[in-house]
Order: sequence, then structure tokens, then C-alpha cells
Amino acid sequence: MSVRSWKDLWSGVLYVALAAGFLWFGRDFRMGTASRMGPGYFPLVLAWVLLGFGVLSVVRSFLVEGEGIGGMAPKPLAIITAAVVLFGLLLTPLGLVVAMPVLIVVSAMASSQSVYDVKGALIVIGLTLFCILVFVKGLGVPMPIFGSWFDGLVPATWQR
Repeated sequence: MSVRSWKDLWSGVLYVALAAGFLWFGRDFRMGTASRMGPGYFPLVLAWVLLGFGVLSVVRSFLVEGEGIGGMAPKPLAIITAAVVLFGLLLTPLGLVVAMPVLIVVSAMASSQSVYDVKGALIVIGLTLFCILVFVKGLGVPMPIFGSWFDGLVPATWQR
């Protein structure tokens, strides 16, 4: 049996390796239940999903003809990495209401097709509100809506 799609093979291997790492490091986190999630629930469920996609991708690499591996795009990779790092750095001091738009706008800079207009601004606002409603309010993920820099400026009930 020979590899018919090297791109699928290596992306599947990467998915499996990342999932295995997340499963290994998250093994001591408490899972909880779907209605009362513990700190390990979301990361471990996502790791299992990623593992499944990785296995499917590896199997597919032997079954379906695909394209070869192209060149790496270092600039978009650096921009996306910077966006994620900025999100992590800004979340605690400024909260989700600032960190999420920064993540979206900086990530969009990785594409040459990005357009900054009213429609884009509405999408940023909508995604931010969606994340606040689903993750903070709905699932109870302990992320600050407004960070520590906003202490005293917004009511305490708006913080979470």
C-alpha cells in the first residue's frame, strides 16, 4: 500500500501527535459531566475529536489521490501565532470584550483577501457577543468579560 496524498498523511500525523499530547497532559484534569463540566472536559473532548480527524486523515491518505505538500507560508503563520499570543496576553487585563476583537483583526491580517469595512466590524462584534454568551454565560467558562483594567468602571455583575 502506498501513500496517495502526502498532505493528508502528514496533517493526520500532526493531528494525532497534538491530540496525544493534549490527552497526556490533560489526563489529571477532572472531567465532570456534560451539564457540569470540569476543567478537563472541553480540552479532552476536543483532543478526542482531533484524534479522530487525524486517524481519518491518515487512512484517507492511502485511499484518495491528493496533492503534494506545497511550500510553507511563514508570514501568515507568524501573524496567526502572534494573534493567539496576543489573545492570551490581553485576556486577563482587558477581558474577552477586547481580546477577542484583537484576535480576529490580527488573524485577518494573515489573508490578503481581508477587507476592513462595516460588515467586517459587525462580524467582529457578533463573534465577540457569541463567545461571551456561549462560553462565559452558557458554559460558565471562567473568562473575564471585562478584565482587571476595567475594575470600578463597569458593574461587578458584568464581569462574568
